[in-house]
Parts: sequence; C-alpha cells; structure tokens
Amino acid sequence: MRAAEILERLVAFPSVVGTSNTALMDYVAHYLSEHGARVTRVVGPEGDRENLFATIGDPSLPGYILSGHVDVVPAQEPGWLGDPFVLRRDGARLIGRGACDMKGFDAAVLAAVPELAAMPLRAPVHIALSYDEEAGCRGVRHLLAKLPELCAAPLGCIVGEPSGLVPVLAHKGKAALRLVATGVSGHSSRPDLGQNAIHALAPALCAAVALAESLKSGPQDARFAPAHSTVQIGTVAGGQALNIIPDRAEACIEARAICGVDPRQILAPLAGIGGLDAEWLSDYPALALDADHPLTALATEISGHAPLQAVSYGTEAGLFQQAGVPAIVCGPGDIARAHKPEEYLTEPELAGATEMVLALGRRLC
Repeated sequence: MRAAEILERLVAFPSVVGTSNTALMDYVAHYLSEHGARVTRVVGPEGDRENLFATIGDPSLPGYILSGHVDVVPAQEPGWLGDPFVLRRDGARLIGRGACDMKGFDAAVLAAVPELAAMPLRAPVHIALSYDEEAGCRGVRHLLAKLPELCAAPLGCIVGEPSGLVPVLAHKGKAALRLVATGVSGHSSRPDLGQNAIHALAPALCAAVALAESLKSGPQDARFAPAHSTVQIGTVAGGQALNIIPDRAEACIEARAICGVDPRQILAPLAGIGGLDAEWLSDYPALALDADHPLTALATEISGHAPLQAVSYGTEAGLFQQAGVPAIVCGPGDIARAHKPEEYLTEPELAGATEMVLALGRRLC
C-alpha cells in the first residue's frame, strides 16, 4: 500500500489528544501482523488509549526504533477549507490534521514494512507508536517502562517529528505547572469580608516574571535561540465579574530548559509558594546527542542531510535518551505547519521519509 493511502487512513481516525485511539491501533496492528511483524499493544492507565510496539527481525538482537505518536491536536480552527479528518490533495500537498505532525512519518514507516519484512536484516527494526504526546509525552512513558521486556537494548531511536528530514541532535526540555489560589467570594464593596484569590496569586506571577528575567543571565547554550532557559506565564484565569471578589484564580506556567538543566527544578520555587495549590501538568527532558555518536552518522547517511545542532520545539526523543536509548529527531515536513489550519505534508516529503526508512533497512542487511 502506498504511503499516501496509509496516511489517508490514519488521518481519518480523529485521534485527538486525550481521546481513545483504539480504532486506529486496531488498524495498525492488523496491518503489521499481516506482514509478519511481532506486535505488542501497551494500554495506558486511562484504559482507552494505548501504545504499540512492533518488531521486524529478531528482537533478541540490538536494533533501531522508529518512533512516532498517533495523537493530534484538536482541529476546531475556522481556517480549514474542508473536513480536517478527510485527507485532501491540492497539487503535491496532502492536507489534513496530523498530516505533518506526525502521521506522515507514521505512514511512511508503515508503507516501508512490506519491503523491510522481505530484507535479510542483521538487526531488527522496531516501530514504536505512542499516545498523548501532545499532552506532555504522557503515553510513551508506559511503553518505555516495558521496553526491556520487548526487545534487546536498542542501538538507537529515530523520532520522526517534522524536521525536513534533517537529523536534529538537541532540543530543550520542558515542564508545565498550574498554580491555583482559593479565596472567599463576596461583594467588592466589602473586600474586608472576603479573600481575593487573584490578589493571592499575584506574588507567584511576579515571582515568575522575575524568574524569567533572571534566567537570561544564567547558563547559556549557543545552539538554542534564545541561548538560555526560559519561563513563561501562558494563561491566567480568575474572577466572575468586576464587583465580585474572586474566589478562585489560576495560572499555567512553563519552563523550557537547555541541556543539563532540569525544567522542573526551574519552576520548583514557584511550586513551593505557600497558600497555593501546585499541580505539575507535564514534563520531558532535553535531548542531547553527540555529533560524533554512531547514530548521528547513521541518520546523516540514510537521510542524506547533515545534522542540525538544535531546534526550539520538544519531542519524545529526550525520554528515549533518559531511558538509555540514544535518540535523534528526523522526520518529514516543517514544524511551522503543525497545529495550524490546512496542515499538510507534500508527496515528495512523504516519499523521502519512506526512502529513509528503506535506507535504514538496507544498511542493516
């Protein structure tokens, strides 16, 4: 089956982050099993979402993982010119939610499976598909916990996030924190009889702004733009009306950390502010692969592109690295198209990704 046809099938599953992906995984598992792959489905604690791990070749030998996520962000923007979950062709563009981020890579990998299965592989090729990546890489953690049961220690992992098929060696880590202040409501004419939750939250907001400023003179890594770790207050909510004392207020704050810095540790002082409830929403570590690592050379060879030192977005690659699996980012498309109306991948980009996967297979023969 051609990669574009598989992409059409994948896009048709509305696997929005935080919702069930069982039907999509049924399709993928059936397809892989038909071609002789060993398939394991790792259901998450939510019960309606799962990861999938498949192996082509001997799982007792060290091999390589091709990793992608199957969840997509919601598609409710008004700029769509058609149903986001029906793949449309406009010239060379294949348009649909997730076409670029990152069902295109998933489709390219699946399209290569019949040829991979026919190759005399000396090392296995593994396929890892995860859920809820868009919610802070939640699903892949459960897959990584079971990885030692599924295969020999892998030699490396290629995470196919959109990079123009250019291998990426590093990205920042991220942590997200929600702070909630609870007050006592009442009429604004008698603030002395209530407790203003927004006022209670304000010191934490000021502390976050000061923290963001202080990071500018902190540790630097010239591979990134900006070259330092960052903090941002992303959302603030609270209050019902101007003449009502707000009884609840919350802020969501994120840190993005350069390699070697723990993003949770950056936000830890905010999480410890008294009188506020703190909830960690998500976190993942930075990625840092040496330019002289064998995986860098392999990715350069099979992609046909010299590696890029770093990107500003984050991926599951840092979690693979944290689990002891060397990881690199390399996938089709442009991240600038992701999370936008009329998201697309071109047919040449899809074909290039399929060829990269097949080049990996030939390299392992």
